[in-house]
Amino acid sequence: MHLSKMVSTCESFDKTLIQREPWGVTNKLPISLVVITLNEEANIERCLRSVPFAAEIVVVDSFSTDRTVEIATKLGARVYQEKWRGYGGQKSFAADQATQDWILSLDADEALSPELAAEIVAKFSTLDRETGYLLPRRSFHMGRWIDHGGWRPDFQLRLFNKKHSMWNSASLHEKVEVKWQAAFGHPILHWVFKSLSHQVVTNDKYSTLSAEDLHRSGKKFSYLKLLFKPPTKFVETYIVKKGFLDGMPGFVIAVGAAYSMFLKFAKMWELERVKKD
Repeated sequence: MHLSKMVSTCESFDKTLIQREPWGVTNKLPISLVVITLNEEANIERCLRSVPFAAEIVVVDSFSTDRTVEIATKLGARVYQEKWRGYGGQKSFAADQATQDWILSLDADEALSPELAAEIVAKFSTLDRETGYLLPRRSFHMGRWIDHGGWRPDFQLRLFNKKHSMWNSASLHEKVEVKWQAAFGHPILHWVFKSLSHQVVTNDKYSTLSAEDLHRSGKKFSYLKLLFKPPTKFVETYIVKKGFLDGMPGFVIAVGAAYSMFLKFAKMWELERVKKD
C-alpha cells in the first residue's frame, strides 16, 4: 500500500502503532532512541512507539508544563530535565546520557515509518561504526504529504555511533560530525506544523536564530540580499523545485520560505543598526 494512503494523518498512524504486535526483549537492538522535548504531549507517544527495537529510550526535557514527561516515563523512557542549551548542545547532552553507543535521534514530532523500522533492523548487523546514516524524511502539512519544494527527500543524519560521531554545538541547523555517510531508503515521517499559525511562529523563531548566528559570525547586513533573496527563494521553492505540484500547501510553503528569508535579513539589519542605539 502506498505510504500516503496508509498513514495519511497523525490519528491513523497512531492507530497503526497501537495495533502493531509488540516486540519482545529478544528483538531489542543495542540502540538508544534519543529525543529532546518541550511540551510534546501530542507527539511523544507516537514517536517513542515507532521504535520498538531500541534497547533504551532517553528523553531530555526542557521543563515541559504538559504531560510529556508523564507519557514518556510510562513508555519506559529515562527522562532528564535540562535547561535549553540550543539545538546542537541539547542533542549532544542527550546523546551523552545514552548507555548504548548507537544513537537514533528523532524529534518528538517525527516517527519511523514501519518500513524504515524494518530496514534498520534488517541492516543493523552490517552498519559501520565510523559512518553516520542519513534517513530520508517525508513531511505532512495542511492535510497532505509534501513531496516537492525542496521538502523531499530531506535527508537527516540521525543514526550514528557516538564513539566516532557527535552533534556539533550549533544553536540552529545542528548536524552530526561524521567521517563517512550512507543512506537508508525508507523515510522518517514528520508532522511538521500543527497549523498555519504554528508555521508562522516557527518561521519567526528560526529566522531570529539564523540572524543571530550570522551576526555572531561577523556577517554583515546587505540591502541587496534583503531585496533579492526572498523572491529568489519563492521562485526556487515554487517553480524550480516544483512546489506547485503540492497544490495550495505548496504555494503557502513557498510564500513562507520567502517571508522567512526576508525576516532573517531584516533582523540582521535590526541587530546591526537598531540594537546598537
